[in-house]
Amino acid sequence: MPSDTGYILGFDTSAAHCAAAVLSGDRILVVRAEEMGRGQAERLFPLIEEVLAEAGIGWRDLTRIGVGVGPGNFTGIRISVASARGLALSLGVPAVGVSSFDAIHHADPRAIAAVPAPRGLAYVKAPGTDPVLRDPEGLEGLMYPPDPASVAERIARIAAGADVTDSPPPAPLYLRAADAAPARDAPPVIVDDA
Repeated sequence: MPSDTGYILGFDTSAAHCAAAVLSGDRILVVRAEEMGRGQAERLFPLIEEVLAEAGIGWRDLTRIGVGVGPGNFTGIRISVASARGLALSLGVPAVGVSSFDAIHHADPRAIAAVPAPRGLAYVKAPGTDPVLRDPEGLEGLMYPPDPASVAERIARIAAGADVTDSPPPAPLYLRAADAAPARDAPPVIVDDA
């Protein structure tokens, strides 16, 4: 059942930003976003605390949490999702995962949503279809995510209207494997004391 009272926190670190918003009813009380390529893990909680303080509320006033689950930066998604799950557990409130596609479709449900991916590619999702990784060249009418502050606002609004009855906790939306490679160095030699 949708939430119509209380305070909803929405946040996202799925791209080169850290963003958070507080929603009460249908009104955004505070929204803040900072561009950053690194450092979201260190900045997320101080940013959330600043947003809560500016809204005049504390952690225990939150009734729901919305979090961006991607697709996007592998590490950034893990930071947000782990934070949301920990907060939800500690505060005893539901957490709602919101994909970047959902945030785009919140403004225009008929849009062909596109999320930038590495190597000039994009994750593309038309309504009613599964997302695909492809070259966006030649595709017309793609709608990319808005600025990070608007993403956080949309996450909070979507979370407010979500049915959380028996819903699973938020989980990362990974559409491809991480860009991590095994170490090239040989493992260290373990010396036996015998």
